[in-house]
Amino acid sequence: MSNPVIVFLGPTLPVSAARKVLNADFRPPVAQGDVLRAVQDNPAAIIIIDGYFGNVPAVWHKEILFAMARGIPVFGAASMGALRAAELHTFGMEGHGAVFQAFADGRLEDDDEVAVTHGPAELGYPSLSEAMVNIRRTLSDAHAAAILSVEGRRRLEEIAKDLCYRDRNYGRVLREAEEEGEVDPFELSAFRDWLTIGRADQKREDAVSLLTHVRDTLASGTLSVRPIYAFEHTAMWERVARPASAMPV
Repeated sequence: MSNPVIVFLGPTLPVSAARKVLNADFRPPVAQGDVLRAVQDNPAAIIIIDGYFGNVPAVWHKEILFAMARGIPVFGAASMGALRAAELHTFGMEGHGAVFQAFADGRLEDDDEVAVTHGPAELGYPSLSEAMVNIRRTLSDAHAAAILSVEGRRRLEEIAKDLCYRDRNYGRVLREAEEEGEVDPFELSAFRDWLTIGRADQKREDAVSLLTHVRDTLASGTLSVRPIYAFEHTAMWERVARPASAMPV
């Protein structure tokens, strides 16, 4: 493919697994300026799955609007991609998956729902914490499987949400539940055993689903974007875009 799809990917899905779904140009999690630089390569599409925030400036909404104004379809799912797609889907960015849908319809609002800590790129961005969206899905599945009661599910969800995203993992949630004693210990024991087979990864499922969707859309020749806005070259945009456009590609 002379103009490959560019995919910003990190801890949500190993690149080795992603390549089995879509032949693409896989790049590290997106940060501010990365989409603007990607536009210079004139890709067939841009897919945002993972991205940086906090200590590293997050991808700017206007970069994504600029890409679409240039006729480049932009897709998002699972993590940072789901957040940006929920914010920009009315402008033409295509969101995909359960995490995107939950943000788009207002059931979820906080960025920490998808945030995780992870190891370095050289090790494949191993996750060091559990995303809240994955915990919510797992607890829902456990309730559906009659492992957790309604109250048990609710309390474990509250405990997880109260933790800083850096500290979220099932071991910490279960320890805190045991210490406070508000969840039946037999439920906790059953849930701990069930986790070995029932633990869900909603972010990974959404990422794979989006890559599959883009692959199939490419094959059908229907990949396109129709922006419904006029891109404004503001003074702020020119200050940001000029250094990026001067960089070698």
